[in-house]
Amino acid sequence: MRIILYSKPGCHLCEGLQQKLEQIQNLKFELEIRDITTREDWFQVYQYEVPVLYLAKSRGTQATEEEKELLLPRPSPRATVQQLERMLEKYF
Repeated sequence: MRIILYSKPGCHLCEGLQQKLEQIQNLKFELEIRDITTREDWFQVYQYEVPVLYLAKSRGTQATEEEKELLLPRPSPRATVQQLERMLEKYF
């Protein structure tokens, strides 16, 4: 499994979420950080929304982007690592 985090430099909410995701030990996943300032299309979509989490479901070439990535609910910045882990378990 792979989790995609759309982020931008200087975003404290993004940094906090990334740190919590990196501390999760009971779920096995690859964390991919996508800096929205590196692509205009990402910036246009997420500039006011970061941090945004997606679960990459499939890497198949026939799948559409919507089928490849599932938007996950935004966790509270106050959520603990354990709460974040329990939330993610529902989607794995």
